Amino acid sequence: MQNRKLTYFGVFLLATAFACADALELSEEPLDVSAAAVEAEAPEQTAAAKPAEQTEQAPAPRRRLVAPVRGTAQIGYTKPLVKRGKIDGRDFVITTMRVQNMATAPIAGLKVDDFWYDKGGNPLPSDSYRHPRPLQPGEVITVTLETPLDPRMNRNQWQFSHANGEIKPTLVPKL
Repeated sequence: MQNRKLTYFGVFLLATAFACADALELSEEPLDVSAAAVEAEAPEQTAAAKPAEQTEQAPAPRRRLVAPVRGTAQIGYTKPLVKRGKIDGRDFVITTMRVQNMATAPIAGLKVDDFWYDKGGNPLPSDSYRHPRPLQPGEVITVTLETPLDPRMNRNQWQFSHANGEIKPTLVPKL
């Protein structure tokens, strides 16, 4: 039992030595730790030098991760602008809208789906947009959906969702 404790203590000391080895600066000069050497270095640090060291710019505070919204999140969006356009010589229906996070926490994995239907209610090719990073509170983004043009297109529907639940969208006049 005693040997096991000594082994653990030895491993701890060895790990600590390796962890601290990077922080040490090794010099080839002999180290003079006499009282006279310590007193000789002390006058170099004057009272005027200390405040200058303290006034140096402090490192920027570390950014903390904020937990995203779980459950229902609220967003505001402007009336989508739907128009026809050409992309690489092909006809598309291009839908553009602005979206704002109205929740108090970030929305992770925001997804906007654009579903198109014909007169009979049959689904047609659609498009979706997924925001690449969490949408921060109050942040406004522009969502562009590009759906291949089909002559049978009659009506469409937008669906909002996120990684941790549902979205409650609110149509706002302006963002």
